[in-house]
Amino acid sequence: MRVSIVQHDIVWGQPPENIRRLTQMLDQQSGADLYVLSETFATGFMADEAIPQETDLLAWLQAQAQEKDAAFAASMAVMDDEGKMRNRLFFVRPDGSYDYYDKRHLFSYAGETDAYEAGERRVVTEWRGVRFLLQVCYDLRFPVFSRNSGDYDAIIYVANWPTQRMDVWRTLLKARALENQCVVVGVNRVGQDPACSYCGGSVIIDAYGRTLAACEDTKEGVATAPLDMEQQNKFRRKFPVLADADSFTIGL
Repeated sequence: MRVSIVQHDIVWGQPPENIRRLTQMLDQQSGADLYVLSETFATGFMADEAIPQETDLLAWLQAQAQEKDAAFAASMAVMDDEGKMRNRLFFVRPDGSYDYYDKRHLFSYAGETDAYEAGERRVVTEWRGVRFLLQVCYDLRFPVFSRNSGDYDAIIYVANWPTQRMDVWRTLLKARALENQCVVVGVNRVGQDPACSYCGGSVIIDAYGRTLAACEDTKEGVATAPLDMEQQNKFRRKFPVLADADSFTIGL
């Protein structure tokens, strides 16, 4: 399994322009089994703004997945069947099928709780032999919700995480990898929106807390790493931290 993290700038509220720029970036990439983009990848984090709907973003992800014979993971704002806004992370496969996870922990500090409905499902999806837990940005601060009960191999975090809190981003990504004995894939944007600046920090970390791949801070770019699940499973058997964990049930 080869995973590519795509660290990109986002033009505020302009889906067609962001799709055009991302398509150019991705046209230069090949060979990965999974490409991960940032949170609200085509609009920016617009918690208290109207979400432009000019572009069929899911159809674009499906076309990219088919073209590259790879899965794509990316978040966008959607309106559900009940007319409620969701910050939804899609995991799209080459045949057009997909799973999705609605962000559970909404960022009240920026008004996300006023505009969006929180998700109610913890979602693990499987792709080419690897089980991925899907998470979005602020979820990173809540370790109980992401606690590994032996049901996943890797966590995906997509984010719009501001520069001023980058020490938190880096520390918690590594903590989630260590405490859950798993790969962590963290993808954050670069650039600026009306509220914040972003410097990236996109990274893939293994179960030992080691960096497998990373994008350069403040710059757009793509970094790729192979995931060695056989080695990770051997580590879990040799050092069975998860088997010694406290038993509890997550209330949703």
